[in-house]
Amino acid sequence: MGFPSVVDRVIEYILINYRWVFVCFFLLPASLLYEIYNYGRNWIIVKLNSAPKLHHRKVQNVQKQVQNWRASGMTVPMCTSRPGWQTMSLSKPKYKKKLWNIDINLIDILEIDVEKQTVRVEPLVTMGQLTATLDPLGWTIPIVPELDDLTVGGLIMGTGVESSSHIYGLFQHICVSYELVLADGSLVTCSKESDPDLFYAVPWSYGTLGFLTAAVIRIIPAQKYVKLNYHPAYSLDDAVKVFEEQSMKKDENDFVEGLLFSADQAVIMTGNFSSTCEPGKLNEIGKWYKPWFFTHVRKALEEGPGHEYIPLREYYHRHTKPLFWEVENIIPFGNNIIFRYLLGWMMPPKVSLLKVTETKAITNLYENNHIIQDWLVPVKSLKESLLNFHDAVQVYPVWLCPFNLPNDPGMVHPVGEREELYVDIGVYGVPKVPEGTKYHAVNTTRNLEDLVAKVGGFQMLYADSYRTKEEFRQMFDHRLYDKMRDQLECKKAFPDVYDKVSKQARSH
Repeated sequence: MGFPSVVDRVIEYILINYRWVFVCFFLLPASLLYEIYNYGRNWIIVKLNSAPKLHHRKVQNVQKQVQNWRASGMTVPMCTSRPGWQTMSLSKPKYKKKLWNIDINLIDILEIDVEKQTVRVEPLVTMGQLTATLDPLGWTIPIVPELDDLTVGGLIMGTGVESSSHIYGLFQHICVSYELVLADGSLVTCSKESDPDLFYAVPWSYGTLGFLTAAVIRIIPAQKYVKLNYHPAYSLDDAVKVFEEQSMKKDENDFVEGLLFSADQAVIMTGNFSSTCEPGKLNEIGKWYKPWFFTHVRKALEEGPGHEYIPLREYYHRHTKPLFWEVENIIPFGNNIIFRYLLGWMMPPKVSLLKVTETKAITNLYENNHIIQDWLVPVKSLKESLLNFHDAVQVYPVWLCPFNLPNDPGMVHPVGEREELYVDIGVYGVPKVPEGTKYHAVNTTRNLEDLVAKVGGFQMLYADSYRTKEEFRQMFDHRLYDKMRDQLECKKAFPDVYDKVSKQARSH
């Protein structure tokens, strides 16, 4: 009995203090094999065009499971059976163990309609899968949220944003229709025209109105490259001014993004589709041996303004290799040129595999000494918000992504009656606190949540929320959501959205 405990302690010590050993020699190869399998399977499915034929059968299986739940007496609410470790959120939701699990294995691209300029997909289709399919055909979806493994379903039921969002809005705003299995087992398709109440209630509902089985998304013509311009700024005022000005230029900039490297140093990037590339200006940032994108961007602070051309798909997934900058905490030497050339082709490790191999000690370490949050605030409150975040956590780089927020019904819309420009402030990393003090995750996050709510902002639902139910309902408009919950008889069928996204729900 004594020997296993010694082994366990040794493994625990290695995973906490030398996690890079485990990641480099086990998780990276496992992640690569997993990726090869997924892309190979997707290629075969697309070539054989078998997904549309199988979709109806798979949806019927979901309906049958819902009917079985109803026949069982509906004693506990339903949720998908997808394990919590497979989601992109760093939290591992515990509520699934208490609910009736429905298997939804819907992972295929169903149809690309060039005439209608739409693509129909199942909810577990990923951004990497979608861009790999559309890019060779000369098409793209208008918003491609950054990380390869983000799924369509997660981006609809939660949310998604990218550097083209100052034109197109959030991911939900490029969706044409949703197909869902409801609490009574029926299959419905909703759009702005056919069922606007349900259509506008689905985004941000986190799977608490029905099971998403397909979505139709707009596509637009794509070009081969993105011409990316770098605008360094050396004060917070200058950074905010340039960022806001460029975000307003929808007709001039296809893409806008900012990286804040300190309280007074930032690089604002603007980009445009391009069919050609200037000689000597191509940067294939997606190659395995290339430096991590955020470190490449930081050079503009020394080199000054400039521009280059990046292949479109590589631009879309520019932050994937280092998971923005999170991999730096796991593999500190990951951006070293020797590592990049020898092992960079296997990057990044899968978030899902990182989660499933986490020990309790690592989980506690992350929860108590790490912050991963995306705050959505009006751009007019950007400077105020950045100063608040600096005072609270001093985590850099900070990701800035502008998006247009229309005054549509649903959980999230501007305070006023008109559409408004918002910005996603992404804060990912280890907080810095004054020497001799300790970082308090709960108190700090709650204070920041209050500051975001005060300016009419929102918190992305993938992140830990410490708000009470009443505070959560004040941040998000529940009027349409509550109406649809009553109309579709969801209260027995699905948990309330708060009961799936609050920190308490995810940890108990």
